[in-house]
Amino acid sequence: MKIVVGIDDSPSSAGAVRRARALVEQLNGDLHVVFVAHVPATVLAAMSGLPTVGDDFAEAQRTNVWKRIEPFLEGCTRPVVRVDLEGYPPDVLVEYADEQGADLIVVGSRGRGDIASLVLGSTSHRVVNHASCDVLVARQREEEE
Repeated sequence: MKIVVGIDDSPSSAGAVRRARALVEQLNGDLHVVFVAHVPATVLAAMSGLPTVGDDFAEAQRTNVWKRIEPFLEGCTRPVVRVDLEGYPPDVLVEYADEQGADLIVVGSRGRGDIASLVLGSTSHRVVNHASCDVLVARQREEEE
C-alpha cells in the first residue's frame, strides 16, 4: 500500500503524519510525505513580486515545516519518501498521488468550520473531491496539540 500524506505549517499536519505512519506500518506500505510550497499572490504582490523574495519565503516555510515534522518520522519501520513540490497545494497533492499510484491520501483538518472554509477554501475538501483514490481527513485531537 502506498500512502501519500500532505503536510503544511498547521498543527494538524502532525496528526496526519501520525495516522499515515501508523497505517503504513500496520499495512507494510510505503509513506510519501509531501510538502507543497505555495506563496500566495497577495504575499508576492506585497513583496513587489520579486522572485527571490518569494523563493526565500518558500524556502523558510519549507525548512520550518520539515523541522516540525521530522520527529514524527524518526524510527518509522517502513520506507519514507520526502517530497518538496510547488504550486496550489490540494491540486499538486492530488496530481502527485495520481502519478505515484497512491492507494490513500491523508490530510489534516484545520477545523475552521463551514463558514471559514467557504471563505478561506479548504485543502482537505478539495482533495476529497478531486482525488482518484481514498482520502482520510485526520482531525487534530486536543492531546496532540
